[in-house]
Amino acid sequence: MSTKYKATMPDVLYFITISTTDWIDVFTRLRQKYLLINSLKYCQKERRLEIYAYCIMTSHIHLLCKAKDGQLLSDIIRDFKKYTSKKIIENIIGYPESRREWMLNHFKRACSHLKRNQVYKVWQIGYHAEIARSNWFIKQKINYIHNNPVIEKIVARPEDYIFSSARNYAELENELDIAVLFIA
Repeated sequence: MSTKYKATMPDVLYFITISTTDWIDVFTRLRQKYLLINSLKYCQKERRLEIYAYCIMTSHIHLLCKAKDGQLLSDIIRDFKKYTSKKIIENIIGYPESRREWMLNHFKRACSHLKRNQVYKVWQIGYHAEIARSNWFIKQKINYIHNNPVIEKIVARPEDYIFSSARNYAELENELDIAVLFIA
């Protein structure tokens, strides 16, 4: 498998996008969004993930992050995806979801070609990772992450979106503690 867009170096800052299979809007329900928030909190505490910016959109999540203390970000992302996949399916099955059958059928078909024995495929294979090599790149990605909900017309201002670190940067109440960067 190619490592071109993978987070393979320890203690390096990356911009990461993790997307659902065929960009299905899974994260329209609060329960699903909080599943991601709680999983990121776990990764911060137990896996030494340091997050500098994030945004949970309906079909993907953006992170500006790094793994600390010699951890590999690729391992953290792999485990995050594996765990959240199972929990997302449990939520779809166990709680009200008008698109339940459609989503379950879609996620089932998405893994029918895989060699390993898997019933549902929630996340796309892999993820997109770019090394944050300069302050310009970091600043540009933080702005991109925070403006995603504005571009999608979910909110008028980035700091109004609850599931984004724009609230941290605006010093507002937030759902996930992060390491705020101050870049000139």
